[in-house]
Formats: sequence, C-alpha cells, structure tokens
Amino acid sequence: MGFVHTLADAIHSHGLDPQPLLLQYGLDPARLAEAGARLSIPRYMRLGHAAIQLTGDPGLGLRMGQLSRLSQAGLAGVTAAQAPNVREAARALTRFEALYGSNYRGQSSFHEDAKGAWLRFYSISPYNAYNRFVVDSIIAGWLQQLSGLAQQPVQAQRIEIEFQAPDYHEQYSVLGDGLVHFGADANQLRLSQPTLALRNPQHCPSTWHLLLQLCERELEQLTRTRSLRERITQLLGPMLNGGREPDLEEVAARLKLPTWTLRRKLAEEGTQFRAILNDTRRDLAMTYIRDTELAFGEIAYLLGFSSAQAFQRAFRRWNNQTPGEFRRSQRHCA
Repeated sequence: MGFVHTLADAIHSHGLDPQPLLLQYGLDPARLAEAGARLSIPRYMRLGHAAIQLTGDPGLGLRMGQLSRLSQAGLAGVTAAQAPNVREAARALTRFEALYGSNYRGQSSFHEDAKGAWLRFYSISPYNAYNRFVVDSIIAGWLQQLSGLAQQPVQAQRIEIEFQAPDYHEQYSVLGDGLVHFGADANQLRLSQPTLALRNPQHCPSTWHLLLQLCERELEQLTRTRSLRERITQLLGPMLNGGREPDLEEVAARLKLPTWTLRRKLAEEGTQFRAILNDTRRDLAMTYIRDTELAFGEIAYLLGFSSAQAFQRAFRRWNNQTPGEFRRSQRHCA
C-alpha cells in the first residue's frame, strides 16, 4: 500500500487533491493505514492510469520515483534504510520484495560482477498506458531511495527499459542525460562498484542485523505458509510465454522435486497440475483482456497457447463467454 502513498504525493505535487480519486477506489485513510494491506496489480494499474489522466502527466511514474521513500516499502524498506552501504540496501530491497509486493511475471533481482551490478525489475509486459508508469516509478524510485541512503546523488551507469520510447521520453532526462535505452531485454539499471560501496551515514550495525533477522523470519513464515499450489502459481507466470505451455516435469525441476512426488503432493492438496495451470492462465487472461488493448492472438501467445483459436475455446470453457464478450462487458462496467 506504500506505493499508493507515493502516487498520492505525485498527484499533490501537481497542485491537485488526490483524496477524491483514492476514495473512488475505496482507499480511505483507514484502509491506507491498515497493517499489511495490499492492492491488486490490475487495480493499482487502473488507479495509476486514472491519476495520469487527472494530472495530464504521462510521466507521472517518474515523478513518483522522485518522491519515493524507503519506508514506503514496509519492513523491507526500513531494513534497507539501515544497510551499511548502497550494495546491501539494493540486496535487501530485492531479497525481501515478497514482503511488500508480488507479481505473476516474476520478481526483482540483484546481479553483481567484478565491475558493478544490475538491479533488475521483473517484466510486467505487455506494456500499455496502464502499466508503463509502474516501471518508471520503480526505476526512478530505486535511484531516489539509494541516493537518500547515501545522502548524495546515486548515478546509474546505464538504464535499460523493455518498452519502446514513449511519447514522453524527454522526461527520462531526470534519470540522467543519455543513460536510458529503450526496447531492451529487461528493465534494469547498472551501478558501478564505487557507487555500490557508498556508505550509509545513518547505519547502525545492531539495528541492521536485528531488522535482517525480522525480514528473514517474515520471509520464512510467508514461504512456509504458502501452499504448494500458490508456489506453483508464482512459478508459472514467468514460464507462460512464446506459444508453449510449461509441463509438470519443468515445474517439478524448478521446485527440486521428483515428478511423482509433486503429483502426489498436489493430490494431497486436492488438486492437479492441469487445474493450477488453467486457473493461472484464466486469471492472467482476464487481466490482459480487462486492462490492456492487446489482440487476442497476442494474449494467446503470452499465455503459451498454440493459437488464438485454442485460447478462445479455453476462455469460453472457463467463463461461459468469449474473450470479446468479456472485454465488452468490462468496458461497459468501466
């Protein structure tokens, strides 16, 4: 829910009151103050799109990033704020991301080598007017948050963004002139080794280690209480793509389980792999149809169907209506 506070701040920076829009989405002060409160990604995307329309600023996500604070990432952010340096703060933000956010399409990650590191944001493609701001806000937010930690500007060596340069591409100059490259293979920013080593003047070793223990405990609890079905659903999102569907053997390998063991454990939970795959595809399909303008053939490809026809037959079986009928009903409700 911390992301909503950042969005509200960005709206307010345009001289507008964000409260009427937040209330329209059921986000009153009590809801925003609720411990552990979450907002679904499709709803967050619609809220962000409405905020962009309200402010007339297509680069609102970049403004959000400039206004973001580590504390808005919950316990993970508070922990990162006590890290000894930029490197450990970036590690904490990605390692404990599950404590403040999750996405079907994957998770953020930190990849270090001898010369520096990539801080990578998971794909939320396909991209459109509803979700580009999410990437903008995260990339800009990382730089802002790490700069606050180091108490000096943190400059990326290079920034790569998956989608093609949007109409508002000139606004990316706030991230650094000539640093942003569009149409890349991933959403990521590059930090040098000297930048990673920048110290946090506010670092307290005992507090840092206590917060790390709390995060590890919360993460372990989250993992332990998550059912096998939930774990498989999280795995399937990034695997669904390119006109082919993942099979039981692939998922078992990711879970480091023998295929027969996975099949037995699912039976004990009263389900089967095919049912989980169908439910995951159905939920993603409904999100894509409702929140994007993608053609059904493109959605079929993204969900691993061999053809648009196969996707349409499956969707009708799941929802007793065609994808076109579902999209029209959603547009009518909106």
